[in-house]
Amino acid sequence: MGIFTKDIKNMEDLFLHTLQDIYYAEKQIVKALPEMVENATDPQLKQGFQTHLRETENHVKRLEQVFQLTGNKAKGVDCPAIDGILKEAKEVAGEVEKQPVLDAALVAAAQAVEHYEMTRYGTLISWAKQLGHANVVSLLQQTLDEEKATDKKLTSMAESQVNRKAA
Repeated sequence: MGIFTKDIKNMEDLFLHTLQDIYYAEKQIVKALPEMVENATDPQLKQGFQTHLRETENHVKRLEQVFQLTGNKAKGVDCPAIDGILKEAKEVAGEVEKQPVLDAALVAAAQAVEHYEMTRYGTLISWAKQLGHANVVSLLQQTLDEEKATDKKLTSMAESQVNRKAA
């Protein structure tokens, strides 16, 4: 099923497609975070990535609950957006020589990921309410709240230490 194709006939199809999109994205993020942990040199940043890896594993589990509660099979669909964000992050990180600058690049990449996730979860919450899937709203909201908190932590780290060290 591709976005804006004949496979999406109604809002329920669009909701399912977007759910499959973020499921794929979360699974890709679980794969990418260990490398970010390894590449980070700032101890607080490294710990933040480790914490977010555990949270992201829980996001995957929550999404599997959402699939189940809406009567759908948990499966992902390719998400070119997250693939592009993660590819760009890897390429930029590979070009950076100074460790403090690499940490700043990692924060920027992580925030791009967080912002993508926040848009998806916000949309899914709105659509779930509209479609009568009230039973999944709290699961999606819990993840959205965690994504927002991670974004705030990343901003705080960037502004208080990571960007200063990189400059």
